Amino acid sequence: MAHAAPKFVAYERVSTARQGRSGLGLEAQRKAIDDFAASRGADVIGRFTEVESGGKDARPELAKALHLAKLTGATLVIAKLDRLSRNAVFLLTLRDSGARFLAVDMPEANDLTVGIMALVAQQEREAISRRTKEALAAAKARGVTLGNPNGAAALLAAGKGGAALRSTVKANADAHAADLEEVLLDVRAQGHETLRAIAAELNQRGILTRRGGMWHVSSVRNLIRRIDCAGGAGS
Repeated sequence: MAHAAPKFVAYERVSTARQGRSGLGLEAQRKAIDDFAASRGADVIGRFTEVESGGKDARPELAKALHLAKLTGATLVIAKLDRLSRNAVFLLTLRDSGARFLAVDMPEANDLTVGIMALVAQQEREAISRRTKEALAAAKARGVTLGNPNGAAALLAAGKGGAALRSTVKANADAHAADLEEVLLDVRAQGHETLRAIAAELNQRGILTRRGGMWHVSSVRNLIRRIDCAGGAGS
């Protein structure tokens, strides 16, 4: 009797920082996972992409991927475990999920490996937080004024607020658009060409706008314009 092909659920993670800095964008992760699946003769039955901001611990797409893996008996596959080794939330979620997992760069990793990584990551996070608080307290004790008590109001009063705020907003929007460029290319490659179809597919994949909302025709249009201005998205 022929054995059924193994089932994989792919989980890909894209930071809101520019993908180029990380050296592992969405396309590279996808290729690594697909090549690994082909080498194991496995079928990729689901694919989940997390567009994650550095300050948030929520991983909704990871939760969906783990849920599907448990429901179907599939194995969760990620491209690089070592790149996530400092992310305690990810590691603890993975360890406690009860689902099988594989990392392309570290296929020998198991629950014990991930548990140790999670402990180290948590300790490092707490140590960084403690050192930061101690440094701020020491600076305050020396009479250093921390931060700007008037915030944006002080910038506006100095005649700098408008330009500074616009520059910051534009930089953030450009960075977010750059992160989504490969996602947009993949969406179009799947045959979703109209603005409405692209918006629906992005929402279906769980991709959020820069402000954390749902995609609409106008927001997709703005995204494409911003990517086109930067010379991307194969336009």
